[in-house]
Amino acid sequence: MGKQGRGGWYYGWNIVIASVVLTLLTVGMRMGIGPFVLPMTTDIAMTRTDFSTIVAVGMFAYGVGMPIAGYMEKRFGTRQVLMIGASIVFISCIGTMLSKTFVGLLFTFGIFLSLGLAFTSPVAISPLIARWFVKRRGQALFYLATGSMGGIAIITPVNSMLINTFGWQLTMFIFAIAFILVVVPTALFIVREDVPEGADEGPNAVRGKVKSQDPHPQLTVQEAIKTLPFWQISIGLFACGYSMNLLGTHGVPMLIDHGFSDMTASFGIGLIGLVAIPSTVVLARLADQIPRKNILATIYLVRGLGFVFLVWAVAVYQLYLIALIAGVVWAGSIALSSALLADLYGVRLLGILYGWAYFGHQIGGTASSLLGGWGYDQFNTHWIAFGSAAIILIIASTVSYLIPSQLTLKKIKGKQKEVLA
Repeated sequence: MGKQGRGGWYYGWNIVIASVVLTLLTVGMRMGIGPFVLPMTTDIAMTRTDFSTIVAVGMFAYGVGMPIAGYMEKRFGTRQVLMIGASIVFISCIGTMLSKTFVGLLFTFGIFLSLGLAFTSPVAISPLIARWFVKRRGQALFYLATGSMGGIAIITPVNSMLINTFGWQLTMFIFAIAFILVVVPTALFIVREDVPEGADEGPNAVRGKVKSQDPHPQLTVQEAIKTLPFWQISIGLFACGYSMNLLGTHGVPMLIDHGFSDMTASFGIGLIGLVAIPSTVVLARLADQIPRKNILATIYLVRGLGFVFLVWAVAVYQLYLIALIAGVVWAGSIALSSALLADLYGVRLLGILYGWAYFGHQIGGTASSLLGGWGYDQFNTHWIAFGSAAIILIIASTVSYLIPSQLTLKKIKGKQKEVLA
């Protein structure tokens, strides 16, 4: 099962395709909440700081759910984690529809929805894909990232259209139904843990040439977390979360404040994700051919510059031009980070390490979500949040470029010591 004959279809790609659709919905809702800001704050009489608090708490809960999802995936498997997540998401969406107060939204839309989405996030899926792919691991994980970009490109404007037509409560119900219709069949009929010998290398490669799935079999999670590359990757993910969640939460309101219509603003943000989809396909090819850390550093650098120009945009053509350029390098930071973790530490620890590293991603998202609302309420400007995002991304670019190409461990007096080469 799952084997690939000469010129045949490898079953692992079925898992990748289904995961792309699942990620589109998961990340799309988590990153595409900008259209909900104004209708929710108006309907429930909240300030932007109030809404930013809900989003920030949600980002933190999403981050807390990541290592939990990683541990559960390692112990119970991907299918069980996805089913639990789908149940939590559905119940949370219904609760959000019925919420009439700040506290109600805080728990349903902020905390519980975020925990459910964490269990259906790339953290729950990436370890499975990494096991199914060795030779084309970077390519497969990059394709997974197209789901994230598709979520930004599709869900953001779709949310705007649905909210304008039906209101935000019914939009949440539509999302809940769509989510169940995607996640449950994926978990029951597509997800498989029985990876064939040699994965995508094929069984003939097992006899000596296939790359090890576990380069450090004695390495523990605690020891891995103490190594420098883990923190370099985590710093990059912090910057990724800081920037992406800031754009997803405050990008549309920022552009509306700068004179753009709500649909133009939503389409401008969505265009970034739309362009990132074909860009991801190209970067996927490069991810297994040139050093992944170099691609990652470039992505963070260009993204940082893009944040500066996005705030400067005053005309529609400027917004779309910036979105087109930014979209080229918008994708891939999460895929490359998970691929680097798998390369350095092996797939055995990937789910847990990725979960903890992604927790940093959500700490960044929490900080930027709060700063975006508070900065505008206090100073009537978006430069504080978006300018800080640019600086943090440039720092992440430098740190990512310095990630070592491999991690070797020596035993000295019975203890493992990190040696980078």
